[in-house]
Amino acid sequence: MSDSPQPYRVLARKYRPRNFRELIGQDAMVQTLGNAIRRGRLAHAFLMTGVRGVGKTSTARLIAKALNCIGEDGQGGPTIDPCGVCEPCRAIAEGRHIDVVEMDAASHTGVDDVREIIEAVRYAAVSARYKIYIIDEVHMLSKNAFNALLKTLEEPPAHVKFLFATTEVNKVPVTVLSRCQRFDLRRIPAELLAAHFAHVVEAEGVAAEADALSLIAQAAEGSARDGLSILDQAIAHAEMGEGEPMVTATQVRDMLGLSDRGSVRRLLGLLLEGDTAALLGGVRDQYALGVEPLALMRGLLELVHAVTLVKAGRDIASPGQSAEEREMLADWASHLGFAPLHRLWQLLLKGHDEVAGAILPIESCEMALLRVMHAATMPDPGELARLLREGGPVAAATPGAVAAAPSAGPAAKLPATFEDLIEALWQRGKGQLAQELHDCVGLVRYAPPELDYRATPQLPSDFAARLTQALREMTSIGWRVAASDAAAQPTLLEREEAAKADARAEILEIPVVKAAMAAFPDAALVETDQPEQWSA
Repeated sequence: MSDSPQPYRVLARKYRPRNFRELIGQDAMVQTLGNAIRRGRLAHAFLMTGVRGVGKTSTARLIAKALNCIGEDGQGGPTIDPCGVCEPCRAIAEGRHIDVVEMDAASHTGVDDVREIIEAVRYAAVSARYKIYIIDEVHMLSKNAFNALLKTLEEPPAHVKFLFATTEVNKVPVTVLSRCQRFDLRRIPAELLAAHFAHVVEAEGVAAEADALSLIAQAAEGSARDGLSILDQAIAHAEMGEGEPMVTATQVRDMLGLSDRGSVRRLLGLLLEGDTAALLGGVRDQYALGVEPLALMRGLLELVHAVTLVKAGRDIASPGQSAEEREMLADWASHLGFAPLHRLWQLLLKGHDEVAGAILPIESCEMALLRVMHAATMPDPGELARLLREGGPVAAATPGAVAAAPSAGPAAKLPATFEDLIEALWQRGKGQLAQELHDCVGLVRYAPPELDYRATPQLPSDFAARLTQALREMTSIGWRVAASDAAAQPTLLEREEAAKADARAEILEIPVVKAAMAAFPDAALVETDQPEQWSA
């Protein structure tokens, strides 16, 4: 007679860590705990805190194993690497050890429940080295229950250990916190989660695209349990191929209502260009594909954040990042200043909050993005104050590119010619940039707020970035400054030197000068301190 099939266990339960090596993303805590065990400096109470799904309860069970493990030969002591095969280890893993008591504080909140623990701690462990009480969601205990526990928690019998877990440590009384050794379990990085999910799908006999696992890891927001639950759903959603299911990035996006990065980049580009019709059309296209408006707003926020980090010089490259994405981030970072990026962030963040609580999410999303498009091009308060002090016109901004479409006030004051630009830089105290423009830049095209140039070998490599920033500060709008291989005019320095050479040659052709030079062979034509005057 064949055995009855085993019931299916969800991945979040099946792949709980069985030892500290399998506990991902909490290396600092494991090292601290390992040192404490090896040195015999064990606290009588431990508090694990962190967001959902990072391993608080699993860590408590592992600590219970570590303290009660007796080794395969039955002679071992507390260890950071429990064997997993001795009776205490197996009984704790299966939740049947009589000396390891788990209690859910959410359903046992009263003082009577704590009183039972207080009475029981007086008795020695039945078969284990330590009697261990694991209290999950400890913040749910009532005030009276906490007060009843305080004395026992401060001076428990030597054979008792308390292990607390909570997601809301701020609700735990300070008097309790001060009696515990606290471990803050961190959110698990998306890269570690994706690698963990890759091992899981391999063990499950499932194929999955790397991008699909990355999307799941990002959606998990640092929670292994949430990620495994999403992965479970993705495997069930996957289409069966020849032999094994295949989890694809497209299916995960459809399942979670996510927008792909390329679509978000296109929307941000349309937002910056001020193309209203195309932007609204793109938003509706994403909505028709099943992308939630809130996910769309979040994607735009993440992209603006990424551009700002690149602008600040931080390397955010990741294995899943395409070359196109890196290039676009770098391009936006070079053309957008910090002030417009901060405004974009604040406007999008406000729009995200509005969409989250809106009765009409897609309509709220469209209105929020239109507001971003109109408001992001307005000068900041400091610039407005400067314009008012200087008496310049201040007009309402119109839809347009954040990087290139200014309000009417600054736009009216753009330097008319390349020479005027250099003079304006001199007047604003940007002498080095003005000198570099004069000496080392051959002009290809000057059409404010755009400047194409041919660089000479003497021009510093960071010239374009420094000039872009300086022009933004000077005119309060975004400029496009780019090197070009097209035909260019000579530099102003070269033109001045050529003019001097022509003037010198013309003077030397004057008959009197020619006669003087012939009469005095050692004479030289030199420039005096007075401009346009020469003497022999």
